[in-house]
Amino acid sequence: MPVIGFMSARSAEESGHLLEAFRRGLKEGGFVEGQNVAVEFRWAGGDYDRLPALAADLVSRRVNVITAVGGDPSPIAAKRATPTIPIVFGMGGDPVAAGLVESFNRPGGNATGFTLLTNLMEPKRLGLLREVAPGVAVVGALVNPNFGGLLVYGVSITEGYRQFGLYTANILKGAKPADLPVQQATKFEMIINLKTAKALNIQISDNLLSLADEVIE
Repeated sequence: MPVIGFMSARSAEESGHLLEAFRRGLKEGGFVEGQNVAVEFRWAGGDYDRLPALAADLVSRRVNVITAVGGDPSPIAAKRATPTIPIVFGMGGDPVAAGLVESFNRPGGNATGFTLLTNLMEPKRLGLLREVAPGVAVVGALVNPNFGGLLVYGVSITEGYRQFGLYTANILKGAKPADLPVQQATKFEMIINLKTAKALNIQISDNLLSLADEVIE
């Protein structure tokens, strides 16, 4: 039975819905965990310093493929740990600039995967925020561990994990990472939470509401 080394910079507790999507992608590709494939999970829990050791452990166990997700440091650690074991990565930045692949169309080497472009969304998000609050001159950014918020613009992370599962399945069936182009997110969505807007006493313009893919009343 082939073995997948699943390595994430996140924690297992916050990744349940993402794992469900990953397993769904694997199943679409012909693999079901516990039936015809095994998965070795490694979680860094947000401590990026642990990633090199986690990657080295998976390499020592000679897994068939490493799926490295949960933040750009995860695939970078996997790539540094092995030049031969196939790697499927999920990241928010540029995999060429990170040294993971030679190009999007021709990755070369042993890594390929997806970039969700999350790191490139900030200018667009800032523009939307300025439309919500045009009088604001200084903007501060806070990370909410519960993912509570006023407006979201970006890609579906859950759909991304399904695609990770599909690419991992393709490699288990014999595809070479060097021959699988790096995929980019193509679908973006905007969600506005009117409950939060009301709590903050913010009036959302009709223009923004008309552009939203989903409005939470």
